[in-house]
Amino acid sequence: MGKLVVSLDGVVIKEVQITKDKTTLGRRPYNDIVIDNLAVSGEHAVLQMVGGDVFIEDINSTNGTYINGKAIKKQLLQHNDTVEIGKYKIKYLTGEHTDYEKTMIIKPGAFGTAAAAGAPAFANTSTGGASGFGSLGGAPSTAAIKVLNGAAAGREVALTKVVTTVGKPGVQVASITKRPGGYVFAHVEGSARPTVNGSPVQGEPVYLKSGDVIELAGTQMQFVQG
Repeated sequence: MGKLVVSLDGVVIKEVQITKDKTTLGRRPYNDIVIDNLAVSGEHAVLQMVGGDVFIEDINSTNGTYINGKAIKKQLLQHNDTVEIGKYKIKYLTGEHTDYEKTMIIKPGAFGTAAAAGAPAFANTSTGGASGFGSLGGAPSTAAIKVLNGAAAGREVALTKVVTTVGKPGVQVASITKRPGGYVFAHVEGSARPTVNGSPVQGEPVYLKSGDVIELAGTQMQFVQG
């Protein structure tokens, strides 16, 4: 069974198993795979499963569909192909090769009753692939995100890896990236911009200071660094 791994700027946004004969991809909310970005057409592309093969077809999109850097109309997907739509990259993986990255997902259910309240998901991700999980992690981080409101208030998530994504996929997603100079916060997905201390985050990432308050998808979180 094939799998699609959707990423933006090296940050994994979502993973989708291909289980249907026809899987649609586009900006409109009725698609099977929704990418909320103006570079993506409302109905951008469709994936068709024929036996054990998966074909992708561009549906006359505005900006086109690319595989490994080449524009395509319809093409059979091979293991490890990278589909490019706007700034998004979609890695196609098959069968036993679906271990794309060593990723630890802390789902909303991990917060108990917070899941019903729509608490955001957190994902700590190594950007170096499976072999880079240990080497890029480095020493344990002393930074964390503390949830301030809602049913998950008081919970803390340690920023243990190079990239941590926070938010609700398909609604609003942001990333916190560990850099030599500190941690930076960036908007990844969603029409509404997250805020840091009440100021909307625009195109450039924002360096975080201990005590900064982030608001994302209706949830307030505080960046804490010891």
